[in-house]
Amino acid sequence: MALADLQRIRHRAQFDAVLSKPPATKTMHFALHLLPNDPSGAFHDVFPVGDRWLGAMVPKRWAKRAATRNLIRRHIYESGRMALDGLPTGALVVRLRSGYSREQFPSAQSLALKRALRQELQQLLAGVRRA
Repeated sequence: MALADLQRIRHRAQFDAVLSKPPATKTMHFALHLLPNDPSGAFHDVFPVGDRWLGAMVPKRWAKRAATRNLIRRHIYESGRMALDGLPTGALVVRLRSGYSREQFPSAQSLALKRALRQELQQLLAGVRRA
């Protein structure tokens, strides 16, 4: 599959459809919701083209600074592109469910935060591949 085959979820109705399902897998900071691509046609009502969709939810509640939210969002999409071949067909939403400590990671550009994000997102996506 090409990297372009991963569509981004952008509309509220799409997010609502995926978030109506319970989390497929969780890590310390993230939850991943999955709406499988079913043959009944309900999936195609909300997601008209493509078979793999990815969305990122990074609420201000858990990441106060815009730089941190943007960094997390970029890492979610990049991790999804890197793990594309192992992901199930359907729509996935990665949701930040708890914040990273500002004392431990004072800067959004710190290498330690980037490493922690990369490692946890790989673990999260590996969990959905096994399921």
